Amino acid sequence: MGHFSHKQNFLGGVAVLTMAVVVVKLISAVYKIPLGNLLDDEGMGHFNIAYNVYNFLLQLSTAGFPLALSKMTSEAMALGHFNQVRRQFRVAAVLFFVLGAAASAVMFFCAGPLAELMNDSLAYYPIKVLSPAVFFVCLIGCFRGYTQGRGNMVPTAASQVLEATFKLFIGLGLAWYVLNTLSVSVEIGAAAAIFGVTVGSAAAALFLITWLLRHRLSSRSGEQAQHAGPILKKLLLIGVPITLGSSVMSIITLVDQTVVMARLQNGLGLAEQAAAALYGQYTFGMTLFNLPATFVYPVTVSLIPAVSAALTRQNTLQANRIISSSFRLIALFSLPAGVGLSVLAQPILQLLYPAVPDTAAAAAYHLQILGAAAVFVCLMILTNAILQACGRVYIPIVTALIGGAVKISTTYTLCGNPVFGIKGAPISTTACYAVIAVLNLCVLAAVLGKSRPRYLPLLCKPALAAALMGGCAHFVFRFLHTAAGLSPQWAVLAAIVLAASFYAFLALLLRMVTREDLALIPKGEKIAKILHIR
Repeated sequence: MGHFSHKQNFLGGVAVLTMAVVVVKLISAVYKIPLGNLLDDEGMGHFNIAYNVYNFLLQLSTAGFPLALSKMTSEAMALGHFNQVRRQFRVAAVLFFVLGAAASAVMFFCAGPLAELMNDSLAYYPIKVLSPAVFFVCLIGCFRGYTQGRGNMVPTAASQVLEATFKLFIGLGLAWYVLNTLSVSVEIGAAAAIFGVTVGSAAAALFLITWLLRHRLSSRSGEQAQHAGPILKKLLLIGVPITLGSSVMSIITLVDQTVVMARLQNGLGLAEQAAAALYGQYTFGMTLFNLPATFVYPVTVSLIPAVSAALTRQNTLQANRIISSSFRLIALFSLPAGVGLSVLAQPILQLLYPAVPDTAAAAAYHLQILGAAAVFVCLMILTNAILQACGRVYIPIVTALIGGAVKISTTYTLCGNPVFGIKGAPISTTACYAVIAVLNLCVLAAVLGKSRPRYLPLLCKPALAAALMGGCAHFVFRFLHTAAGLSPQWAVLAAIVLAASFYAFLALLLRMVTREDLALIPKGEKIAKILHIR
């Protein structure tokens, strides 16, 4: 087939990926929440330790290269250089194949040493079972970067839903079977659950291969495509700094996890399994903490090629409009999400994990602190993407290193202190991301100069609305639970619905979305007219 039949604009691509994220998150909730009830704190500790190892190797091998390929593809497409597009994809595919195979081999053959390094020898089986997923996700990253650069977000969205669906049915089903029928140990249950991730990644890779074979780019152009050497060099020049920036955070997470486990065992004298259980309680809070950030990635995935293409055409006005719209979108969603998680932490966790009420109660403290951190993470992800799109690819590495130093030093100090123990982990996480976000915002202001977004107007209205929403959520929950006598489960559901409705009303009242923003999405003018947005 020829060129794609349609090409989404920036916020159109965001809309496609956001819808996919919503579906994937719903599927993941159906996966993770029952899984937490099955594995409890210790099992989830082993599960997340293995997943962090996997995520580090994945970030190291692919984090920046899909974005680099997306950027290079969008630039070549903007100039009509279709021969160059095809050559870039072939070179990238070979690179991703080699990196994926190498990372998978390291994870499989070094599962024992990696588990020992994490101070959790029982994570051996989950690490081993998860190792093939690195290879498949490397291929997925290549295919997604290529299709995103061509301006089509549908393959990425469809593959994400397929991957999550296989993870749900295979992982959760197998974990339930081995734990309830075979009565295996909890670390084997964690390995069974994580096997769903491997199967899901293989299914998504197969889907994208099939899709690309059916949607080849057949458009021809007269230019002579570069040889493999210069293309590989450009991929590395763009991708390596982004990879280093992403890998820095993965390394920091691994080191921080190792420090937490070591301080709990050596500083407080806990056994390995007891330390893993406490770390598992922390990960119960981390599961929801990571939720708001997932809605930022659709914006950044569309933002980088869109801004790069605009700058290639020297259209700085369009680039600045996209950046400002991105800030408005992230502020609109991240602030109420963070406030809501903090205010309703305990009833939300009790609602989601009824089979392990003690673990849910213990995790509430973590989520209360991490709610604030979620806002800083969203700002960090967005500002990293903007800096990368503007060519300042090394700045996120430096700010991540500074934030990581804050995190690890704070973790070491607090987690080994009997007064704090595991409660020091969310404090160090919040401090880390707050430092990175603030530094990024300062640097971005200097990079963009007079065309920089005005932070105060962009953040002031959403912050006010989020604060009012948080007060509404707290009051409604307390009233319904204590005065009206509703159960905590029904009271928190009603509080969430009413608080979200109140926030939507405030968003319209305070005009937090402009007609210019809506004009960038399909039917945006019609939506603006219906909502009376000027």
